[in-house]
Amino acid sequence: MPERVELWWARRQFSKGVDVPYPVGTYRTQWAAYPALIRQYHPDLNAGITLTQVPPAADVLLLWQCEAGHTFAATPSEQRDRPGRERRRSAWCPDCSALASPPRIVPRAAPGAERAPRRKPPRTLCAKTPDLPVGEPFVSVCAPKPASAVEARMRADVFAMLAVTPGFTAIRTLRPFFDHLEVWPDILLPELRIALEYDTVGKHGLEHVGKREEADRRKDRAVRAAGWEMVRVRTGKLEPLGPHDIVMSAWTTRSGPVLLDALRGIRGALFVDAYLK
Repeated sequence: MPERVELWWARRQFSKGVDVPYPVGTYRTQWAAYPALIRQYHPDLNAGITLTQVPPAADVLLLWQCEAGHTFAATPSEQRDRPGRERRRSAWCPDCSALASPPRIVPRAAPGAERAPRRKPPRTLCAKTPDLPVGEPFVSVCAPKPASAVEARMRADVFAMLAVTPGFTAIRTLRPFFDHLEVWPDILLPELRIALEYDTVGKHGLEHVGKREEADRRKDRAVRAAGWEMVRVRTGKLEPLGPHDIVMSAWTTRSGPVLLDALRGIRGALFVDAYLK
């Protein structure tokens, strides 16, 4: 059960036998991927303990302050799992959420009236996905546009190295993925049947973390169920999700050979090298 930061710190002092069980900066690297949380955390509200002295997995209640000035308590894990599926929402605060989405008032049922059972609405799938065999690549009208200039540069470098068919944006899937029977990797290598993704934490440090990481795992499962393999280039201190993911600081001119080695590890050097330009 989470405990207040003062009690948690005192217990750590006792168990470790030192006045400062975690020196300042101990967990700076782990918190660097969450700049929004760094802005919300104030040592003055937490007994003078800095965020870099708190393990990201510690079961401790910390005080946070949003940009609007609201103060609230939450554990590090609760904060790192937010903000869920809402894109580019750089801060979470219960007061701000209540103001943005006031509770809906449900009228009370008359005494003795039977409550109708709640039924889950039927799932409606996008009708724009063409009727193709599972695993077939195609150009999708629903595919999002490239998210960043780095992704576009990576795409140009990949197709400059490999003589594979460019232009495909989607793979027909076996099961729905966010109301579509298709999935949209960043780059498709149809001859190798390998999909590529470029992952970064984004401007606010909230991309591909928390619940969004689970969406990435669902995407990987959908790709593999369709007979393809996924390779993610993970940057910004993101940990690998799959067996073939690559971790690097950023995509540079020296990243191409590293990616080729990963492709060879999946399909074999003889097969991959046949498509080198």
